[in-house]
Amino acid sequence: MVYVTRREVFSASHRLHNENLSDAENEAIFDKCNNYYGHGHNYVLEVVVAGEVDPETGYVIDLKKLKNIIKENVIRKVDHKHLNYDVDFMKNVIPTAENIAIGIWNQLADKIPSGKLYSVKLFETENNYVEYKGA
Repeated sequence: MVYVTRREVFSASHRLHNENLSDAENEAIFDKCNNYYGHGHNYVLEVVVAGEVDPETGYVIDLKKLKNIIKENVIRKVDHKHLNYDVDFMKNVIPTAENIAIGIWNQLADKIPSGKLYSVKLFETENNYVEYKGA
Protein backbone atom coordinates (compact mmCIF):
# COMPACT_ATOMS: atom_id res chain seq x y z
CA MET A 1 0.00 0.00 0.00
CA VAL A 2 1.29 3.46 -0.92
CA TYR A 3 0.06 6.67 0.73
CA VAL A 4 0.03 9.86 -1.36
CA THR A 5 -0.48 13.23 0.33
CA ARG A 6 -1.55 16.58 -1.08
CA ARG A 7 -1.23 19.67 1.10
CA GLU A 8 -3.37 22.78 0.64
CA VAL A 9 -3.82 25.92 2.73
CA PHE A 10 -6.81 28.14 3.31
CA SER A 11 -7.86 30.96 5.58
CA ALA A 12 -11.25 30.96 7.24
CA SER A 13 -13.06 32.32 10.27
CA HIS A 14 -15.45 30.62 12.64
CA ARG A 15 -17.19 30.91 15.97
CA LEU A 16 -17.46 27.98 18.34
CA HIS A 17 -20.94 28.27 19.78
CA ASN A 18 -23.76 25.90 20.67
CA GLU A 19 -27.18 27.52 20.34
CA ASN A 20 -28.60 25.03 22.86
CA LEU A 21 -26.35 26.35 25.65
CA SER A 22 -26.44 29.59 27.59
CA ASP A 23 -23.93 32.35 26.93
CA ALA A 24 -22.19 31.46 30.19
CA GLU A 25 -21.97 27.77 29.22
CA ASN A 26 -20.64 28.64 25.76
CA GLU A 27 -18.03 30.93 27.26
CA ALA A 28 -16.99 28.27 29.79
CA ILE A 29 -16.60 25.61 27.08
CA PHE A 30 -15.25 27.60 24.14
CA ASP A 31 -13.57 30.57 25.90
CA LYS A 32 -12.12 33.09 23.40
CA CYS A 33 -13.19 30.86 20.49
CA ASN A 34 -16.76 31.90 21.33
CA ASN A 35 -16.09 35.54 20.34
CA TYR A 36 -19.37 36.89 18.95
CA TYR A 37 -17.79 38.01 15.68
CA GLY A 38 -15.63 34.92 15.33
CA HIS A 39 -11.91 34.59 14.77
CA GLY A 40 -9.75 33.21 11.99
CA HIS A 41 -7.10 30.64 11.24
CA ASN A 42 -4.69 29.88 8.45
CA TYR A 43 -5.48 26.20 8.09
CA VAL A 44 -3.21 23.58 6.57
CA LEU A 45 -5.04 20.63 5.03
CA GLU A 46 -3.42 17.31 4.19
CA VAL A 47 -5.41 14.81 2.15
CA VAL A 48 -4.01 11.28 2.00
CA VAL A 49 -5.02 8.75 -0.64
CA ALA A 50 -3.98 5.10 -0.25
CA GLY A 51 -3.72 2.49 -2.93
CA GLU A 52 -1.63 0.30 -5.14
CA VAL A 53 0.65 1.80 -7.74
CA ASP A 54 -0.79 1.55 -11.25
CA PRO A 55 1.92 -0.18 -13.30
CA GLU A 56 0.86 1.76 -16.39
CA THR A 57 1.25 5.24 -14.86
CA GLY A 58 3.37 4.69 -11.75
CA TYR A 59 0.73 6.61 -9.77
CA VAL A 60 -1.67 5.75 -6.99
CA ILE A 61 -3.44 8.95 -8.04
CA ASP A 62 -2.32 11.74 -10.33
CA LEU A 63 -1.48 14.59 -7.93
CA LYS A 64 -2.69 17.18 -10.45
CA LYS A 65 -6.11 15.50 -10.41
CA LEU A 66 -6.10 15.30 -6.61
CA LYS A 67 -5.17 18.99 -6.38
CA ASN A 68 -8.07 19.94 -8.64
CA ILE A 69 -10.52 17.74 -6.72
CA ILE A 70 -9.51 19.35 -3.41
CA LYS A 71 -9.62 22.88 -4.80
CA GLU A 72 -13.02 22.39 -6.46
CA ASN A 73 -14.74 20.53 -3.62
CA VAL A 74 -13.14 22.15 -0.57
CA ILE A 75 -10.82 25.11 -1.00
CA ARG A 76 -13.11 27.25 -3.18
CA LYS A 77 -15.89 26.68 -0.61
CA VAL A 78 -13.89 27.53 2.53
CA ASP A 79 -11.08 29.92 1.64
CA HIS A 80 -11.70 33.40 3.05
CA LYS A 81 -15.16 32.34 4.25
CA HIS A 82 -16.89 32.32 7.62
CA LEU A 83 -17.45 28.63 8.29
CA ASN A 84 -20.59 29.21 10.36
CA TYR A 85 -22.41 31.19 7.67
CA ASP A 86 -20.81 30.78 4.24
CA VAL A 87 -20.03 27.08 3.90
CA ASP A 88 -22.85 24.75 2.88
CA PHE A 89 -21.34 21.60 4.36
CA MET A 90 -20.79 23.28 7.74
CA LYS A 91 -24.35 24.56 8.20
CA ASN A 92 -25.77 23.71 11.64
CA VAL A 93 -22.46 22.18 12.77
CA ILE A 94 -20.16 23.64 15.44
CA PRO A 95 -17.06 24.32 13.30
CA THR A 96 -14.44 22.75 15.52
CA ALA A 97 -11.35 21.37 13.79
CA GLU A 98 -12.82 17.90 14.32
CA ASN A 99 -16.07 18.77 12.57
CA ILE A 100 -14.32 20.65 9.77
CA ALA A 101 -12.14 17.58 9.06
CA ILE A 102 -15.23 15.35 8.95
CA GLY A 103 -16.97 17.82 6.65
CA ILE A 104 -13.97 17.90 4.32
CA TRP A 105 -13.84 14.10 4.29
CA ASN A 106 -17.49 14.00 3.27
CA GLN A 107 -16.80 16.44 0.43
CA LEU A 108 -14.00 14.24 -0.94
CA ALA A 109 -14.79 10.59 -0.14
CA ASP A 110 -16.73 9.78 -3.29
CA LYS A 111 -14.66 12.01 -5.60
CA ILE A 112 -11.34 10.12 -5.54
CA PRO A 113 -10.94 8.42 -8.97
CA SER A 114 -8.16 6.00 -8.02
CA GLY A 115 -6.98 4.70 -4.70
CA LYS A 116 -9.11 5.39 -1.65
CA LEU A 117 -9.34 8.39 0.63
CA TYR A 118 -7.30 7.36 3.66
CA SER A 119 -7.26 10.44 5.89
CA VAL A 120 -7.91 14.15 6.20
CA LYS A 121 -5.52 15.98 8.49
CA LEU A 122 -6.34 19.57 9.40
CA PHE A 123 -3.86 21.83 11.17
CA GLU A 124 -5.71 24.65 12.91
CA THR A 125 -2.52 26.06 14.39
CA GLU A 126 1.13 25.12 14.31
CA ASN A 127 0.58 23.02 17.45
CA ASN A 128 -3.00 21.74 17.03
CA TYR A 129 -4.32 19.39 14.40
CA VAL A 130 -6.89 16.67 13.95
CA GLU A 131 -6.89 13.63 11.70
CA TYR A 132 -10.00 11.86 10.44
CA LYS A 133 -9.93 8.47 8.76
CA GLY A 134 -13.59 7.98 8.02
CA ALA A 135 -16.39 6.33 9.91
